[in-house]
Amino acid sequence: MQGPVDPVSFEVLKESWDRLTERERQVIERASRRLSVPRDAEQAYAETTTFGDRLADRVASVGGSWSFVVAFGLFLLVWASLNRWLPAGQRFDPYPFIFLNLLLSMLAAVQAPIIMMSQNRQAAKDRVAARLDYEVNLKAELEIAALHAKIDRLAARTGGAGEG
Repeated sequence: MQGPVDPVSFEVLKESWDRLTERERQVIERASRRLSVPRDAEQAYAETTTFGDRLADRVASVGGSWSFVVAFGLFLLVWASLNRWLPAGQRFDPYPFIFLNLLLSMLAAVQAPIIMMSQNRQAAKDRVAARLDYEVNLKAELEIAALHAKIDRLAARTGGAGEG
């Protein structure tokens, strides 16, 4: 360990130090040196994203929007109208719209896994945020315990004045 370490912080955890995980020990060591623990979860996760990850997020955000639903509904309405009302020789996909059905199936086959990738990324992002929240909470708990220990020592030195 490097830097000034507050012995009170470690004194509070003497009995349970061996039971802590490596990550908890690192957070405690950083907190005892008064180093900042919290980071922005979005930024922490953005450092690990690839182009494919960002593309999947974008496709999922567009495909899951009302704009997409309305635009696609209009597309379907125009497709069906043209193929229903154009003269018989000019219809490019006559009723029951077999070509449209093929296109919709292919779109679903591609769009569903992309949306699932985006959901998996969101879950991973939530785990990063939860881990960072945990580290902040652990540091706060350590700081409170250290303050309690300092107050107890101060009270013992002054003969318990101000207790109660």
